Amino acid sequence: MSGSTVLFFPGQGAQHVGMGADVAAVSDAAAEVFARAGKVLGFDLRAVCANGPAAELLRTDVQQPAILATGAAVVTALRASGKLPEGAVGGAVGLSLGEFTALWSAGALTLEDALVLVRERGIGMQEASAAVPSGMSALRCEEDVAAKACAAAAARTGGVCVVANLNAPGQVVISGDLPTLAAAEEEAKGLGVRRPIRLEVAGAFHSPLMAPGARRLEAALVHVRIARPAFPVWSNVTGRAHDDPAEIRRNLIAQVTSPVRFMEDVRAVRAAGFARGLEAPPGLVLSGIVGKIDASIEMKAVPNADAFAAFAVGSPA
Repeated sequence: MSGSTVLFFPGQGAQHVGMGADVAAVSDAAAEVFARAGKVLGFDLRAVCANGPAAELLRTDVQQPAILATGAAVVTALRASGKLPEGAVGGAVGLSLGEFTALWSAGALTLEDALVLVRERGIGMQEASAAVPSGMSALRCEEDVAAKACAAAAARTGGVCVVANLNAPGQVVISGDLPTLAAAEEEAKGLGVRRPIRLEVAGAFHSPLMAPGARRLEAALVHVRIARPAFPVWSNVTGRAHDDPAEIRRNLIAQVTSPVRFMEDVRAVRAAGFARGLEAPPGLVLSGIVGKIDASIEMKAVPNADAFAAFAVGSPA
């Protein structure tokens, strides 16, 4: 069926040394995306993705454009090779940062503008993380339990802790300043949550503590034209597809400090009649998450050059 595949793009944490390099080595189209990205950023992004060091890819201001460029490079290569033909894609979803790649894939953002936006977003988030020591923790519970733990912790410390990611049933991530985050983990245990897992991230993403990042992104968006997407792109903020450029602009700014409603996005994708997804690189995390949300969605991925060579849009996963 034409337009039956939905593209899924990952967010921060999916990066790894070597990402996209093997596909760029066999695809001129992918290599050109990395070359264009390097010109925008002022350094050899392809070399950083290929060789690291890993510490460089952990920097939020490098990691965000690197993940976007990798996803864009492989999707461009699939399109250029005829493996993802015109009309095969019917929608796109991104997790956090991945929403920018999703908008690029739908023609709402140029590659250059998308890279500038995520670089500015990353710089602002890095600055916010440095200003207030903060972090994130994964809880195996539902949203109401996580929200109760966060509220109780904030009442104890006077700090900030909120629900940040609604990834899948029973999988919630919370964000906050370090004392309040620790208090929320304690509160969660008291509510029956087993072993909260502290994440290795720079700060409390998708919380009010990221307001400086939202302001920096808002300033960058003033200079960027957003077009109406060629196919539906689902918003992390609302859990619904958005196609009005002004609404997209507002949602991208709000996304920096708001919960990521990825679970609602996936359910909306399925409700719209889509049952086939393609996870763009780097990583394979989203395929697992989507399966936990709705196992009827058939997911494929192209994590490396071998998968790229074997890929056919209509073949079994």
